Amino acid sequence: MDFARILLIAGLLALVAGCGGSSGTAMDDDAYGAGAMADGGPDAQSSGVDDGGYAQGGEFDEGLDGAGGALDNRVIYFAFDESRVDEQSVALLELHGAYLAGNPGTTVRLEGHADERGSREYNIGLGEKRAQEVRQILLLQGVSSDQLSTVSYGEERPAVLGSDEEAWSLNRRVELVYGQ
Repeated sequence: MDFARILLIAGLLALVAGCGGSSGTAMDDDAYGAGAMADGGPDAQSSGVDDGGYAQGGEFDEGLDGAGGALDNRVIYFAFDESRVDEQSVALLELHGAYLAGNPGTTVRLEGHADERGSREYNIGLGEKRAQEVRQILLLQGVSSDQLSTVSYGEERPAVLGSDEEAWSLNRRVELVYGQ
């Protein structure tokens, strides 16, 4: 990927992040496939600490050398029963990939999650497919396979408790958990 494209994507994401009002960009109906909600999708924020106690920000942010902004978004959301990454999330992953490719000592654990619908086994498999899909995109950006690990929690570590579409849409995700 050329440097101009990275700058263009970073600029667009910074512009969107800097806009006032609600929490970011508007999402069209096709961004997540049929049945996905516009609320609680890619612009939703997580707590900053996952259920395992791993920081999603913290010390790592200091190592970004001011690159923050878009790289602070470390959650990729998915449509119901999907492992395909939408175009908006691919653009975000391209930025993460560029950062990781330029910082070969940095590692990322890709944590796949699913909502509570479906069997435990199915959801573990779906979380794994989602994590592997994100991994493939990062590898295409020049990230070393040694920098990436994947794990699937299925439905076991929900971001939000609840049994409605809003909660489910926030639980269908892959979290990028950076290490040192």
